[in-house]
Amino acid sequence: MKGNLLLIHGGGPTAVINASLYGAIRQAKREENVGRILAAIGGTGGLLRGEVRDLTDVPQEELELLLTTPGSAIGTSRDALEAEDYARMPGIFRQLGVRYVLMNGGNGTMDTCGKICAACAGEDIFVMGIPKTMDNDIAVTDHAPGYGSAARYIAQSVAEVTADVAGLPIHVVVIEASGRNAGWITAASALARQAGVDGPDLIYLPERPFKEEEFLKDVQALIEKKRGVVVVCSEGLTDEAGKPIVPPVFQTGRSTYFGDVSAHLAQLVIRRLGYKARSEKPGLIGRASIALVSPVDRQEAVLAGEEAVRAAAAGESGKMVALMREPGDRYAVRTELVDVREVMLHERKMPDEFINERGNGVTEAFVRWCEPLIGEPLTRLISLRG
Repeated sequence: MKGNLLLIHGGGPTAVINASLYGAIRQAKREENVGRILAAIGGTGGLLRGEVRDLTDVPQEELELLLTTPGSAIGTSRDALEAEDYARMPGIFRQLGVRYVLMNGGNGTMDTCGKICAACAGEDIFVMGIPKTMDNDIAVTDHAPGYGSAARYIAQSVAEVTADVAGLPIHVVVIEASGRNAGWITAASALARQAGVDGPDLIYLPERPFKEEEFLKDVQALIEKKRGVVVVCSEGLTDEAGKPIVPPVFQTGRSTYFGDVSAHLAQLVIRRLGYKARSEKPGLIGRASIALVSPVDRQEAVLAGEEAVRAAAAGESGKMVALMREPGDRYAVRTELVDVREVMLHERKMPDEFINERGNGVTEAFVRWCEPLIGEPLTRLISLRG
């Protein structure tokens, strides 16, 4: 039976969330069971307010721009939904003639996806999840669309800062990476060495308790050796008691505005070691950069959108499209449908084998795992210092 398809974005956008939107729209136009293609403008909140747009007849030349547009072209949200909101959903879908619902987002959005699916039990409505997060903390899938581009951004940016510091080695630079409680983005800074630079020197992940005295000892040794030092730290660093090393500025539910960890560490260096230090915090720039988007990431984002539509049109529901890495030396992925209940709010962190013994860097195993995700090699940088 033919029905309309509804697309919903949730949570923080990425550089390639619109690529998944593009893939979903393109596949929906191929499916005989799909009628009109609709989008909730502004996430689930927009849906509840009746803010829905028909995208079926958007010109192809405009749709192509989705592949090079960061952020969410249809708008997203972090709305906290109540039981009564979920209870309203089936009626809204019936009113819109919607038979297929696609939720594109991270852990929180997959939780919403599962709850919408449960609310539609007994209805002729099929609900599917499309993974998305720069943080790469979604369970089950090998990696999530959005991560490869964030990884490429941090790696290239850290390489450039490392070249700058090497040219004028008079200070410690602390770069803070996003990622909440998972260190995937922070760890990707290790790929800066692809560019031919000697750094970053230290990497601190939230999967290991931050030890202030060890940090200062590591930095001091590097100052004595090379003067200019580059440190990359996670915004989610905690101490040995599990408390954030810098109190969050604001927190509500799962949404946290972290304190300025990089500034805190730079100040530690200044006060305790008496050495120049400065902090850098890319923040949203790291997820909005199209200039440094990973072509692999964009291609896989399109694939995830296509596969979600294909599965929903075939009668699948309550599933998320996962990217599974094929074995072998040559990088390749396949898609697999996983029960969304295995994903809902399950936070995936860096495994032990990806973190070095001292907890101030990553292993070669992580580098090998991450390298294919950022696409072509980083821009090569040169030194004539000999």
